Amino acid sequence: MSLKNLLEQELLKSMKTKDEVRRNALRLAISSIKLVEIEIGGELDDTTTFGILQKEIKIREETIAEAEKAGRLEMIPPVQAEIAIIKEYLPKEMSDEELSIIIKKIISDTGASSMKEMGLIVKNAIQAVQGKAANDRISRKVRELLA
Repeated sequence: MSLKNLLEQELLKSMKTKDEVRRNALRLAISSIKLVEIEIGGELDDTTTFGILQKEIKIREETIAEAEKAGRLEMIPPVQAEIAIIKEYLPKEMSDEELSIIIKKIISDTGASSMKEMGLIVKNAIQAVQGKAANDRISRKVRELLA
């Protein structure tokens, strides 16, 4: 079963149990997935879906930061709950050491030696980690290793 199908089943469960926070988090995530599917004209694989879920988490983290700046602290707990719900569907985060090993292997396999090849390295690393590290974290590590 694909991750998208699992999310849809979980959405139905949350609707039956009237769990509004879970329902809202899953609805928005599924909506983002379907939007990307429409843009590319096909089904997404789980790795791409993990990336979309990571973007959803990033959006919510930015919402929390903005709420703190604006002094709207009452907005933060529901958003934190949504982040926790979305994280349930992501694989366990990869350690920095594991990520470095994978990226170093990709760099040596491709023969990359400068920042010009960063895009290629990041693309290959995203596929290699399969959602176990956020894309921005991968980019930072590639930049660090190529510098």
